This record gives sequence, C-alpha cells and structure tokens, in this order.
Amino acid sequence: MRLRLTPRDDTYYEMFADSANNLVIAARLLVELISDGADRDAISEKMRACEHAGDERTHAIMRRLNESFVTPFDREDIYRLASCLDDVMDSMEAAVDLIGLYRLDRLPKGIIDQVEVLERAAELTSEAMPRLRSMKDLTRYWIEINQLENQADQIYRRLLAHLFSGEYDALTVLKLKDVIEELEAAADAFEHVANTVESIAVKES
Repeated sequence: MRLRLTPRDDTYYEMFADSANNLVIAARLLVELISDGADRDAISEKMRACEHAGDERTHAIMRRLNESFVTPFDREDIYRLASCLDDVMDSMEAAVDLIGLYRLDRLPKGIIDQVEVLERAAELTSEAMPRLRSMKDLTRYWIEINQLENQADQIYRRLLAHLFSGEYDALTVLKLKDVIEELEAAADAFEHVANTVESIAVKES
C-alpha cells in the first residue's frame, strides 16, 4: 500500500470555485449596466469591487502555490488557470470602466448579444470548477465554451461592421471599438480557461 507522507492541498478547488462565482457576479453586472435606466456609476463601483475581490482570490491562489509542497495537479496548470480566470475579470471590468470614462450613453444593440454570451460562459465556468475535484463530466463544458467563443467572434465581427457603417462619427467609433474589443477579450479568456481545464483533465485521466 502506497502512503502519502505529505497531505495534498485540496483547498485549490474551493478557491477556483470562488473565482468563477465572482465572474458570474461580474457578468450579471454587465447585463445590468446595459439595461435601460441603469445607474452606471453605482454599477461601475460594484464592478471595481468585484475586480478587487478577483485580484485577492488570484493572489491567494498564488500564495498558496508558493506554500504548497504537494498540489492536486501540475503547478503550471494551477498558475495558468488562476491567471486565465483573472484575465476574464480584468477584461469585463475594463469594458465597464471604458463605458463610464468615455461617457457612452448610447451603445450598439449588438453589445447585448456579447454580454449574454459572457453571462452564459460565466455560468458554465462556475458550474465546471467544482468538478475539477473528480475530473468527471467536464467534456461538455469545454465544448460549449468553445461554441460560445465562436458565437462571440461572429457577434464581434458584426459589431465592427456596424461601427464602420457610417452611423457613428469617427471618435465614437474609436470609443465603442475599445469597449467591444474588451468584451471580445473576455470571451477569449473564457475559452482559455476551458482549454486549461481540458489540458488538466487529459493529464489526470
């Protein structure tokens, strides 16, 4: 019988789940932000708090990684997964911040589609993180995230075409382009999270 002399640190599973749950909160703040009559200043403040909480969770994972002798899976994968989750949050927060800084009162309707994709990706990611412990029932997760990212790409291209249709002045085009690019970056980051989970699952199988 093989004995483990040093106990494996399983707290990472809870920490990743907390980070993913925070992304759900952030995505729903995005949904709220683009709704009619939204209090954008209040929502921006909540998003900044959400981003700060995400940073704290990421730093906690990194500190734990430096202290752990035995980890549940490769240290490089733990670092990569934490970083990718943090990238999602950074891009969503940046989009909200830019909308406020640029004082964009009118947003293209297609942004609703972008945000809905991010909300669904956040929910799927939050549901998947607890399953890292068993490494079971994860295949559908990364397949659906990949499909959502493909959908996000199509929405992004349609939005770009709309921006350059002549409806907006040149300065507004530049401002809106910054926002939709951050939202597209968030969708890409969700796919990077899923790709990392798939890589971990393959190694552990």
